[in-house]
Formats: sequence, structure tokens, C-alpha cells
Amino acid sequence: MSRSNTRVSQEVTAQACPLVEVIDHVAGKWSISILVAAAHGPVRFTELERAVEGISRRMLTLNLRRLERDGLLTRTVYPTVPPKVEYSLTSMAQELHSSLTGLVEWAERHRAAIAEARAVYDNTASGATREDEPHP
Repeated sequence: MSRSNTRVSQEVTAQACPLVEVIDHVAGKWSISILVAAAHGPVRFTELERAVEGISRRMLTLNLRRLERDGLLTRTVYPTVPPKVEYSLTSMAQELHSSLTGLVEWAERHRAAIAEARAVYDNTASGATREDEPHP
């Protein structure tokens, strides 16, 4: 690899790494569901546990901590017995929720076209080898 290509690669990596890290956190398997569940106001742990289908208590706890650490959730503890804890979206997360809503709407609008494109591709690919891919 030439020096100029190495420099470009290093610059792209330096710019992309923070972005990839943030996207990985935000677009994780559970993060989107948690953010959507908390979007309509403060929500308690047990409400999140019920709303996010299939998540374990441990995984919910880890994701809540990570989202709080990233500044996307605020955790409020009320001095009651037993303690009452609520999670709310920060303004940054509310902005993200708007973007996620747009992405969900896009996916719903184009779901049929994507399924059709996949079927056409799969039917075409099953009968012939693609020239742009190496042969196994």
C-alpha cells in the first residue's frame, strides 16, 4: 500500500471510529427498544422490562447504565421505601428518537420494495455466479 493510501486510511479511521462507537451503542439490539419505550415520559425499570420483549434483567441493567453513561438517559431515584427509580430521555435522546422514528417510517414505506429486490436478487444469484465476486 502506498504512503498516500495509508494516510487516507488513517484519516478515515480516525474520523470513523468515534462515529462507529456511537452508532454501535445507539443502534444496539436493545438500545433502540429501550429508547422507544422511554420516549413518552419517565418509565420505571419494571415497565421497561415488560416493554422490551426478550431482554433479561441483567442485559436491561447493563444497557440502561450504558445509555445513562452516554448521556441519553437520566436516572432519577426517589427517596421512598422501596426506592422508586425512573428513566427519562435526555434532550439529546429525544432528538435521536425523532431520527429513529424517521428511520422506522422509511423502513415501513420501503419494506415491500426491499423484500421484492431481495427475491429478484436471490432468484438471479441462484442461477448464475456474479462476475464481481470471487469464486469460492
